[in-house]
Parts: sequence; structure tokens; C-alpha cells
Amino acid sequence: MKYIFLALLSGLLLIACNTNDKKAEGRSNKMNDSLAQKAMSDSTNFTTIQWLDSTTQDLGKINEGQMVEISWRFRNTGNKPLIIANVSPGCGCTVADKPEEPIAPGNEGVIKARFDSKGHPGQATKNVNVRANTKDNVTTLLFRVYVTKQQ
Repeated sequence: MKYIFLALLSGLLLIACNTNDKKAEGRSNKMNDSLAQKAMSDSTNFTTIQWLDSTTQDLGKINEGQMVEISWRFRNTGNKPLIIANVSPGCGCTVADKPEEPIAPGNEGVIKARFDSKGHPGQATKNVNVRANTKDNVTTLLFRVYVTKQQ
């Protein structure tokens, strides 16, 4: 009986810990979203960004079905923290990731994207829009790739 009680108690504690972690994560995301929105709308928080890699990349030829990774490096050249509010690919065949933490002045960061070429034979030009607390707010990153049709 004692062992059953301990097992139940342990299970309840695990559930409670997981629930608290999810709530804390949700609060953190909402807080980060709120800070990003404030930085995007208040021009006193604007900074400047320098793209260390070309904003347009040519990936050459790949075989259909191949997954390709692309990255764009950047530096915060301003005097305020650079906040990448969001990155949004132009279509569902591309997934993009952004830095979650603000980039301090003088520091560098990376925007990464993955392109799934399955079902996309031929020439493809894809974009990833980057929203940040800069004067222009949005930068469009492009990549081109030629997908050889799978036989």
C-alpha cells in the first residue's frame, strides 16, 4: 500500500512540474513577443543591421527530394540590442529559424532556413522575410536553386 501511495505521489509531482514548465514557457514567449512589439514600434529602440552574407544566395543544382540548409549571417552595427521579431518564409516548403535572444551591439547572429525540394522540380526562387527593430523593419532574404526532377 505504501509503495502504491509513493508511486501515485511521484506521478502527481511529475505532472505538476511539467505543467509549471509549460506555463512558465508560455509567459516567457508572451513577454518576449511583447518586448519585440515594443522594440518594433518605438523608433528610439531602432538599431542597424549589416548582412555579412549576401541577402541573395544561389544554391546551384540539387536533386528533387533533397533538403537544403541556407544561412545568412548578420551583425548588429547599432547601439541598441537587435531584436529579430520574426522570420517568415514565403511558402510551406521552407522553414526558417531566428535567434531568440536580442543581439547585443557589435555581436553577430544567424538566420537559418531549410528548403524541402520534394515536389518542386525546376528553377525555384524562395524568400524569407525578417522583421527586426531596424528603420526599414523588414528585410527580404532570397535564395535560388535549380531542382533536377527525380526520374
